[in-house]
Amino acid sequence: MPKKRFLYALFMLTVSLTSQAQISKDSKLYRTILSKDSLLFNVGFNTCNIAQFEALVSDQLEFFHDQGGYADRTKFLNDLRNGLCKSPADFQARRELLPETTEIFALYNNGTLYGVIQQGMHQFFEKQPNKPEKMGSSARFTHLWLLENNEWKLSKVLSYEHQEKQPAVAHTSLFTNDAEMENWLRQNKVPTLGIGLIKDGRLNQVKVYGELQQGIAAPYNTLFNVASLTKPITAMLTLQLVSLGRWDLDEPIYKYWIDPDVSKDENVKKLTSRHILTHQTGFTNWRGNNPDGKLHFEFSPGTKYQYSGEGFEYLRKALENKFRKPLNQLAAELIFEPLKMKDTKYFWDNKTDSTRFAAGYNSEGVPYTTIKNKTANAADDLLTTVEDYGIFLASVLNGNGLSEKVFTDMVTQQVATKKNKYFGLGFEIYDLGNGEYALSHGGSDKGCQTIVFLLPATKQGLIIFTNVDDGYKVYEKLLLHYLGSNGRKIIDIEMKQ
Repeated sequence: MPKKRFLYALFMLTVSLTSQAQISKDSKLYRTILSKDSLLFNVGFNTCNIAQFEALVSDQLEFFHDQGGYADRTKFLNDLRNGLCKSPADFQARRELLPETTEIFALYNNGTLYGVIQQGMHQFFEKQPNKPEKMGSSARFTHLWLLENNEWKLSKVLSYEHQEKQPAVAHTSLFTNDAEMENWLRQNKVPTLGIGLIKDGRLNQVKVYGELQQGIAAPYNTLFNVASLTKPITAMLTLQLVSLGRWDLDEPIYKYWIDPDVSKDENVKKLTSRHILTHQTGFTNWRGNNPDGKLHFEFSPGTKYQYSGEGFEYLRKALENKFRKPLNQLAAELIFEPLKMKDTKYFWDNKTDSTRFAAGYNSEGVPYTTIKNKTANAADDLLTTVEDYGIFLASVLNGNGLSEKVFTDMVTQQVATKKNKYFGLGFEIYDLGNGEYALSHGGSDKGCQTIVFLLPATKQGLIIFTNVDDGYKVYEKLLLHYLGSNGRKIIDIEMKQ
């Protein structure tokens, strides 16, 4: 097809697509195309891996640049080899997608998917030896991806509106306009959303959206049940005791507690706090999952990973026996009171303000009955606010209350859970490459989906609380907006099997 004719046809196609709904960002197709984009640029272009780039572009590739002109596949790859990638030690370029601007539209022929249009904005950075990286330019792009022999190939590229400045990012009004945010939540059937941002190692912002009930807006100090985000509190309590020399991570825990269900198992003398904090106990998540309802060692402690709330409850009983204090009191003395976390407790009591509580909902908007637990569970059902938990996470990020050795141990990869993802002591660790990593933990119960991320290299953090079964569906947009390229790396790790 002649170039002018193709440009006109593609322009008309993209214009017509603006009146159609883009595919859902929760869909497999959307994630697939962003994964191909990441492989093309993050693995290919940004590292001058020409072979990776070649594998993803069509033999019929056509590239249209508003300043650099037209190139077919051969010319484009030759220009890449002999230009940016000729001497990568002298000059390097890096492309970064602005994911919140990305829109993807599916193309069908008689009901059969044959391609997609990907539109958005990206920016380029330049790096020279012994000089800091600097912003090069930003631009809009339109990519045509086609299925060729059931493989996605980049077929056509339009790159235009280049400018030598930071772009004014499109579609950010969702995050700057409360009314649009509330509308987005209603569309996704999320009753209440809490967001906390940590910058420069300090809690910088707290926002809570939605309603606690019809006509009653959720206050900034809304109380959430955060499910398994209880575990990091228990973990940090334990690590502070280790830093004080009052607890030993590698001391067999049977000296302080033996569960009657496993008292006759020889593995009981092998179990340590390190095994518990890294989920290598050998226990199932909850003993109620077992046919007999009892606790069992399914493998020898320390031999492999298996997520377990029972392990944390085992630890609670050991701590309480040794220190002769209930868990909530220990946490109050070492964490809640020093950090002024006035709204955080392991259980409900007569001081809990139920009018501020975000009750849980199923995905159809039906509320669950609130269970007001009266005793502490070391692994589950913590009551807290975004502000309190954000203050806690900032203290984790800064290593408050931890010795240098214990902090290093906490952020060391102790056991692999999947490719580029590990458990440290109490937190999951995402390997982001180039020596960078993210600490994370999530919580999931009926009517509760919560997750947090910490980026030690940049002293950033993100807290996301929701009160609905499928609240996780808002995670991706929030991660990409607030954590940018690191958010994309986290999502890519999760997408890989």
